[in-house]
Amino acid sequence: MTTILFENPIFLEHKVPEGHPERPDRLKALNLALEHERFSPLSRLQAPQGNEDLVLLAHPEEHLRNVMSVIPEEGIHSFEADTHASPASLQAALTGIGGAVAAVDAVFSGKADNAFVASRPPGHHAERNKAMGFCFFNNIAIAARHAQQKHGAERVAIVDWDVHHGNGTQDIFWDDPSVLFCSTHQMPLYPGSGAKTETGAGNIVNAPLSPDTGSDHFREAFKSRVLAALDEFRPDFILISAGFDAHHRDPLAQINLVADDFDWATGRLLDMAGKTANNRIVSLLEGGYDLQALAESAGTHIYRLMRG
Repeated sequence: MTTILFENPIFLEHKVPEGHPERPDRLKALNLALEHERFSPLSRLQAPQGNEDLVLLAHPEEHLRNVMSVIPEEGIHSFEADTHASPASLQAALTGIGGAVAAVDAVFSGKADNAFVASRPPGHHAERNKAMGFCFFNNIAIAARHAQQKHGAERVAIVDWDVHHGNGTQDIFWDDPSVLFCSTHQMPLYPGSGAKTETGAGNIVNAPLSPDTGSDHFREAFKSRVLAALDEFRPDFILISAGFDAHHRDPLAQINLVADDFDWATGRLLDMAGKTANNRIVSLLEGGYDLQALAESAGTHIYRLMRG
């Protein structure tokens, strides 16, 4: 397997208030983990900055202008209680999009079998018309639309195992049967969506997990809901919203996974991609707020992508 990691120092320049969980230290912790010799074969490329036209693949122009209008010249501005912007935040967000699109291009061109984009701010809570939950633009939705429009992908699957439901991704693809959205997440928990009854056009598959759920229940839900849906859908491209806040150490939720669970889930998606998608997987970093858990879990995920 050939794996590319897309990164950029601009992601560290997206500043948030002191004590905020979605902080630059998250990527610093991951970079320390990637210093291990097992990652020496990993190809690491600088994510390019995306442009405004890419934002419009998943959001109306009004949303783009609203985000641009609240980027401060100095200090930190709050969109809402937990979503903040600093002077470099727009550039960081656009570079996250650029990295996601570059990763899609890499796997469809054959330069890589799969790719991981280590970016921030995250994206899966951003709805078509709303920035929320630390997210400005929905990177994974933009990546899916780019795969469809530039590379002719016909059946795109998005698997979201962040502990918080990807309400933004669900909102964007609610009535689009060309995109399958599958999510495991704690419920009840922010943002309050993600019930099994939320099915869209038959393309939304939610697998909510009760607080204190451990590995066995997560794996059973992943097999019975997510993998079963993927097997029926037969995607020609798989995207992963890779949040690692379902780890038992994470302070923002109460799911008790360990790094090996992310290794297992990655392996199952690699198997699926090998069957129907010519191995094509792109994974984007979402949540994960305990630095040790994030570094260990994301490192495990990336290493499994490398091993195939």
